[in-house]
Amino acid sequence: MTATIISGKELAFEKRQQLKAEVEKLKEQGVTPKLVIILVGDDPASLSYIKGKQKASEETGVAFHLEHLAEHTSQDELLQLIDRYNCDEEVDGILVQLPLPNHIEEKAVIERISPEKDVDGFHPINIGKMMIGQETFLPCTPAGIVEMIKSANIEIAGKHVVVVGRSNIVGKPVGQLLLNEHATVTYCHSRTNDIKKYTSDADILIVAVGKANMITNEHIKEGAAVIDVGVNRLENGKLAGDVDFEHAKSKASAITPVPGGVGPMTITMLVYNTVMSAKKRLS
Repeated sequence: MTATIISGKELAFEKRQQLKAEVEKLKEQGVTPKLVIILVGDDPASLSYIKGKQKASEETGVAFHLEHLAEHTSQDELLQLIDRYNCDEEVDGILVQLPLPNHIEEKAVIERISPEKDVDGFHPINIGKMMIGQETFLPCTPAGIVEMIKSANIEIAGKHVVVVGRSNIVGKPVGQLLLNEHATVTYCHSRTNDIKKYTSDADILIVAVGKANMITNEHIKEGAAVIDVGVNRLENGKLAGDVDFEHAKSKASAITPVPGGVGPMTITMLVYNTVMSAKKRLS
């Protein structure tokens, strides 16, 4: 069996072209979607991620503003800045880049962003709406994963989905989104006994643990679809996913690569959420 490669890069390009057309229509009606990203400190990985978000915004015509704060910025100063952008009618999306310095409480920051501008989809109100299937901003990586599965014409309803990883950012929400699509969902994590027993029964396997090549072809059911969320840097400097791609692709029916898989779609869904937020200005 030769697996179909689900290219997030190609799908992201297509979706950004669609978003670009939507942004042009919005601009004709006097609305320019605007995304504000707040970064505290100089974490190199965060700076790299933000560059990708800026590029995607500019490609689609979304106005992009980076608020780069010093590492020693206090929590109160950050919260006041969020309040300012919450009240700015020309700002459609606010994202505070994680991780934050230790002296700033992540929960307080996420909850301070207005749910109407929470384009990362992390506010408890938006997570709650997602849980019960109401329209809301969906977390970007999980939403991108669902788009990728659908783009490959992989049936979700009635299928067994196994999610390896239970983070609030990827694992938990992606399982819920697929449950909303009528899949049967099993979660595995670091305390699961005999993970292979579960993964080898999955029709769709989603791996988001941050351990390079943890999942091998013996963990995979013949013909399963495999979505690899992991991005790990090996000692030789190369990037690798959580799935041993070269071996897994001989057993899977469809698989995402690393890099060029889930990552580009995560950024694209952020832009999508910002454009959807801007549309509400017209209603």
